[in-house]
Amino acid sequence: MDERLREIIERNSQIVFFGGAGVSTESNIPDFRSEQGLYNARQEYGMSPEQMISHSFFIRETETFFDYYKNNMIYPEAKPNEAHYSLAKLEQEGKLKAVVTQNIDGLHQAAGSKTVYELHGSVARNTCMECGGKYGLDYIMAEENCDGHVPKCKKCGGIVKPDVVLYEEALDEEVISGAVNAISSADMLIVGGTSLVVYPAAGFINYFRGKDLVLINKSATPYDDKATLVIHDSIGKVMKY
Repeated sequence: MDERLREIIERNSQIVFFGGAGVSTESNIPDFRSEQGLYNARQEYGMSPEQMISHSFFIRETETFFDYYKNNMIYPEAKPNEAHYSLAKLEQEGKLKAVVTQNIDGLHQAAGSKTVYELHGSVARNTCMECGGKYGLDYIMAEENCDGHVPKCKKCGGIVKPDVVLYEEALDEEVISGAVNAISSADMLIVGGTSLVVYPAAGFINYFRGKDLVLINKSATPYDDKATLVIHDSIGKVMKY
C-alpha cells in the first residue's frame, strides 16, 4: 500500500470508501461509458449505452434491452482485484465502516466486504415484475429460462427485471440514506476509480464532514484541490495490502 495512504488510514477509525467504474475496470470489466463502449453500442444498435439501458427502452424494446444487457453489462468471469480485497481486509480490522459503490458487479461482496451500499443496484439480484419472485444471475443468463433473451419467472411467467437502476429510474431511498449516513459520519473518505462528474452519485462526496479526503484516480477530479492526498495511479496498485 502507498505509504502516504497507510499513514492516513492508521490515524483514522471511521473510514468509508466511495468507488466508481475505475475499481471494476481493473477486474477487466470495461466501462460502458468509455469510447469503446460508446462505439460498440452505436455500431451494433445505433444508440448510445445510456439509451440502451434506460427505463423507457427496457419497457419499449425488452428483447433488445436484454441482448445488450447480457452482452455488455454482465461479466460472470470477473474476479475481485487488490482494491476489493484490501477494502474487505480494512473492514475486518474494524477500520472501514462501509463501501459506497456506483458499480453493479457485486465484486466487493465477492472479496468479503459486508457493508456495501450499491447506488445503482446489482446484476446479482433480479425480480419478477409480476409476482416479485427473486432470482440470481445464473437464472436470467440460462437460455432455458428465457423467451428469446428475456428471462421469465418460473412461478408466474412474468418478466424478470435486473435489480439495476436504469437511466430515468430513481436511486433506492434506503440505499441513499445508508450511504449518506456512512459518509457524513466518517472521519476519512477514500474516493477511488471515479472522475466525480456523473450525478447524482458524485454529489455524495458533499456529505463528507471529516478531516481526511483521499482521492485515487488515474485522471484529475474536480475535488483534487480539496483533498488531503491525491494519487493519480491504478487503485489496485495503490491499495494493495
